Amino acid sequence: MAKMIFGGVEENVVTREEYPLAKALETLKDETIAVIGYGVQGPGQSLNLRDNGFNVIVGQRKDSKSWDKAVADGWVPGENLFDIEEACQKATIIEYLLSDAGQISVWPTVKKHLTAGKALYFSHGFGITYKERTGIVPPADVDVILVAPKGSGTSLRRMFLQGRGLNSSYAIFQDATGRAWDRVIALGIGVGSGYLFETTFKREVYSDLTGERGTLMGAIQGIFAAQYEVLRKNGHTPSEAFNETVEELSQSLMPLIAENGMDWMYANCSTTAQRGALDWWKKFRDATMPVFEDLYNEVACGNEAQRSIDTNSQPDYRQKLEEELREMRETEMWQAGAVVRKLRPENN
Repeated sequence: MAKMIFGGVEENVVTREEYPLAKALETLKDETIAVIGYGVQGPGQSLNLRDNGFNVIVGQRKDSKSWDKAVADGWVPGENLFDIEEACQKATIIEYLLSDAGQISVWPTVKKHLTAGKALYFSHGFGITYKERTGIVPPADVDVILVAPKGSGTSLRRMFLQGRGLNSSYAIFQDATGRAWDRVIALGIGVGSGYLFETTFKREVYSDLTGERGTLMGAIQGIFAAQYEVLRKNGHTPSEAFNETVEELSQSLMPLIAENGMDWMYANCSTTAQRGALDWWKKFRDATMPVFEDLYNEVACGNEAQRSIDTNSQPDYRQKLEEELREMRETEMWQAGAVVRKLRPENN
């Protein structure tokens, strides 16, 4: 484990060079890893583990779309694809990758198979951090660990197939066996992490919920919508408004930021763009800071968690979700976006 300096702060980081795949395989050579759930993170993590040579099985509800997706991905019923309870029984490490609401409902089934010495693995700190609300309280004689890839399961898998890695955080909530650190790092390498940085379950969920509601999804959609609407109200066409709001950012500028940082991207834009961006970014920071502070406080006090539990546990959740997504999809901005994407050179 290396000490790295980020912005003047020392952090614990583990790289693939320090903990190579061969070492990870040796660490987990006697383990059976059951990936429970085949929704957002399950496919990417399980397929990467399988391709890396680990002994991995999948647990999923039979007669579900996710079961059918697992079969389509090459998992074989009765061989390495089982119902949730049987997979938990066979496993020494249970990767609990159901949705937060799903984890609450399935917890009684999983808990009874957490016998001494097993490990319970999460990719989100929600269930443990808000245990008073979720009821997820693991037995004292199992390891409780976390690897949280900083991106979707789709991105994790795509980058793995490209020979790249998606950075992940890792945490140990409970070390019952004395092997929790090796287990969590080996799993982090196995699922395809670029490097692993240390956190806690609490810090992971606080940062994750803030990020999802903030710059990763909620805030960016809000800013997109505001700029697009202002341009349209002032006579700009849908194509022009979308290209200036979304397309140029996602296709041109964000890759430059990812490669070299924001300052480098500024330095490689026109002097007019530089001047305007430097003059305006602090105004946006100051305007949004109160919103982010309010958001973080709502996460920290548990209100956001409770809203998620209450809403996502409703029987008509999927129906209402699709309606909200349809409403977004059918806005003029994203209808324009669908046309713009079709016109990209790679699609012609």
